[in-house]
Amino acid sequence: MKKRDSQLYEINAIGIIPCAAQVASPNQDDRPNQCDVDSAAIDMVVIHNISLPPKQYGGNGITELFTNQLNPDEHPYYADIYTAKVSSHFLIRRDGALIQFVPCAKRAWHAGISKWKNRERCNDFSIGIELEGCDFEEFEAVQYKVLNALLQSLKSTYPIQYVVGHSDIAPGRKTDPGPFFNWSKVAEKQIN
Repeated sequence: MKKRDSQLYEINAIGIIPCAAQVASPNQDDRPNQCDVDSAAIDMVVIHNISLPPKQYGGNGITELFTNQLNPDEHPYYADIYTAKVSSHFLIRRDGALIQFVPCAKRAWHAGISKWKNRERCNDFSIGIELEGCDFEEFEAVQYKVLNALLQSLKSTYPIQYVVGHSDIAPGRKTDPGPFFNWSKVAEKQIN
């Protein structure tokens, strides 16, 4: 992990961070043409939480979900979600490991039905970051450290104006990153 105050993560021209573990998700597509969609530039980061199975950490469930390989027989919860076609650009594990599933230049399928400042389809103009965790317990200090370095790097590369939770863009439908996510530890948070 590179120190936030001295170095940024290198982000290449297609939005890949070479030092992150790379696990390609098929659940991605091209962002809309900026000429066709008002303000389609990447200007938002959406923070989520995820644990698979729920409230369990360290397994392969998240990677399997994002790569369409989740076995519905492995856990009862998986039977309801194994056909979901979802992804995120990044996952920050409990130990601070950074995994990238989708290049930033592509659209990951993380926000679902969403709206921000009268703009719908937030996947079109956002980067999704999942933190391994849940709504019911605190996140690890190293996760905030990696998150802040990642946010600073993204803001140095893209015209990021907003750093929001999934619950901010899908109120009533989503609760993540949840009540135990400490926004005061996020140096780059901006909700305007």
